Amino acid sequence: MSLTVYGIKNCNTMKKTFDFLESQGIKYEFIDYKKQKPTSELLQSFIEKVGLEAVINKKGMTYRKMDENQRKALETSDTAIPVLVDNSSMIKRPIITYPDGSITLGFDSEEISQKL
Repeated sequence: MSLTVYGIKNCNTMKKTFDFLESQGIKYEFIDYKKQKPTSELLQSFIEKVGLEAVINKKGMTYRKMDENQRKALETSDTAIPVLVDNSSMIKRPIITYPDGSITLGFDSEEISQKL
């Protein structure tokens, strides 16, 4: 089974994900947001599957440093997507896409195992 894992390489949660997948012998393709910005279409597809709130990482520094007007832009997909494209560290990570088209957000070994 081949998966696609989206995120930022230096993130601790990403490291846990990589370690888990490798320990299970799962092949995956890694897309690093810092090297390849996510497209609006990709983000829209994530949002359609899990909702805008789930895609936004509100625990990170980038979000916490935003002012109220910037946070307001994250309330609808139309205004949030351009912000997320330019600030990819605000996207929940990892996002894993599976061959059946489903996705998971964040690292949860049980949830990932169920999808495999």
